[in-house]
Amino acid sequence: MTSRQRSSDFEGALNSRAPRRRTVVKAAAATAVLAAPLAAALPARAAEAPSFLHGVASGDPLPDGILLWTRVTPASQAIPGSGLGPDTEVSWTVARDKAFTSIVAKGSTTATAASDHTVKADIRGLQPATDYWFRFSAGGTDSPVARTRTTPAADASVANLRFGVVSCANWEAGYFSAYRHLAARGDLDAWLHLGDYIYEYKSGEYGTRGTVVRPHSPANEILTLADYRTRHGRYKTDPDLQALHHKAPVVAIWDDHEFADNSWSGGAVNHTEGAEGAWTDRQAAAKQAYFEWMPVRPAIAGTTYRRLRFGKLADLALLDLRSFRSQQASTASGSVDDPDRTITGRAQLDWLKSGLKSSDTTWRLVGNSVMISPFAVGALSADLLKPLAKLLGLPQEGIAVNTDQWDGYTDDRRELLAHLRSNAIRNTVFLTGDIHMAWANDVPVDAGTYPLSASAATEFVVTSMTSDNLDDIVKVPEGVVSAIASPVIRAANRHVHWVDTDRHGYGVLDITADRAQMDYYVLSDRTNPNATSSWARSYRTRTGTQTVERTYDPA
Repeated sequence: MTSRQRSSDFEGALNSRAPRRRTVVKAAAATAVLAAPLAAALPARAAEAPSFLHGVASGDPLPDGILLWTRVTPASQAIPGSGLGPDTEVSWTVARDKAFTSIVAKGSTTATAASDHTVKADIRGLQPATDYWFRFSAGGTDSPVARTRTTPAADASVANLRFGVVSCANWEAGYFSAYRHLAARGDLDAWLHLGDYIYEYKSGEYGTRGTVVRPHSPANEILTLADYRTRHGRYKTDPDLQALHHKAPVVAIWDDHEFADNSWSGGAVNHTEGAEGAWTDRQAAAKQAYFEWMPVRPAIAGTTYRRLRFGKLADLALLDLRSFRSQQASTASGSVDDPDRTITGRAQLDWLKSGLKSSDTTWRLVGNSVMISPFAVGALSADLLKPLAKLLGLPQEGIAVNTDQWDGYTDDRRELLAHLRSNAIRNTVFLTGDIHMAWANDVPVDAGTYPLSASAATEFVVTSMTSDNLDDIVKVPEGVVSAIASPVIRAANRHVHWVDTDRHGYGVLDITADRAQMDYYVLSDRTNPNATSSWARSYRTRTGTQTVERTYDPA
């Protein structure tokens, strides 16, 4: 690949895990309440001609193909989740140039209320490692024009890859400036969203330090298919999110908030069976809306685990750590070591192990929604332990694991790391979100004896874009908590090279044959729509080492 121009959670109960009582708002009532203000916000011509109010997007690139997405609004009443609006023919055009003088693919389909008027086109027959531009059209109206890019051929020698990396975008907590700054770069092969693309809470339940920066819709906690569609639709109106979707393809996985806080195969912390309907119905609605609204190509129906390849340089295994997992352990008892409990499910773990062993690329990347590195918190002082336990969803007397991440499913983790060691599988890098902090970690086979115990892999964790982190819970100025907590966390977890508990931002992963490097960027103020971005730190893992080291310049 030629050189390119360079330009400058533990999720969940960030407010409380105390039981809550919520009012179920029926979809019909919600639609009636929302239709008038949303219809009024549409351009005047929307009543007469279709419009593309939610932008366009591409995702899951292949050497010969790309998945294109849009949502057409055929009439003013056809708001997301309404179930209203006529069938509408939507065409797409793909070209080698932004002016569309060299068209390579065209086609059309019909957008209907049955799919919330969303449209996908799985384009094939394209050239590897090539930029393309695309647009949709309906009723004489063109969508915005967007750029996308195919991956290198499977056997291609690739000098460099560059990915934006984000997670945890809570609408009510702030603006999505991270998307805007990534879009401005112009040098991304793709961007990775590692989960919590949307949040399910009711309005006012989870803002920024208890304050709603901008209200979402619907106002109720999302429970039904109409609710999930409406929430996805609100997110897709964000101009910064649209800008990034218009610049590069996304590769996305879900975490819990695309469903409900701390979800597992049979329920969620933020779901009351019966009072909020059946979990199976809610989970099915969330998945349907996700696949309607996201440019994701599921390899296995109903999941997000799949694999992409980027020439001989890297492959990327993407995990679904919600659909198959056992319920989280409630304490740090032996249940976290129970071999009958799983975070991946047997089939997915076997698939992951097989793919890692058979891979012939230089780097093996794993898109991983919750942290795999062990994390002990027992050495923290009492004044920090309580808010940290709240952030992590732990009993506040102090427990050494977070049972929502791999720490709560240690048998799966031991099996996976032993597989890496016993098969001498090198250069495995876990890319993680969820915890609302930035980390650079080795992944030891046995954390209790590390560094005498070898590191089997490395892990780069990106912080939240907007969702509250530790200083927000304590309600102190940014940096105060991290200055105290970071050295204590590192002392208790010797495989952790760096942790920033306080700031919001994103990452840029740059890969060459010699190293994989994560550049960490922070935002000046998530509550400011014009927030600036600045480089904070960089860490890399050099080929063959399975360890992280600091480097002092961004790639």
